[in-house]
Amino acid sequence: MRERVREFAEMMVHRREQRLETWMTAVVRDDLPELHSFVTGLRRDQDAVTAGLTLLCSSGPVEGHVNRIN
Repeated sequence: MRERVREFAEMMVHRREQRLETWMTAVVRDDLPELHSFVTGLRRDQDAVTAGLTLLCSSGPVEGHVNRIN
């Protein structure tokens, strides 16, 4: 499991969207139940995940500020 989490982190840092499907398939194939619900969530909103891994723009820096205003 440690290796799969490390791979996912690397994919996020280096924005390697092309590896996402292979990574999700490997998690299921490796029978890592701890990560199955995570993969299910990624698949449920795969368009957003793909956009996050490919687009340069992000609302990440303002998210905490927006939530704090409420």
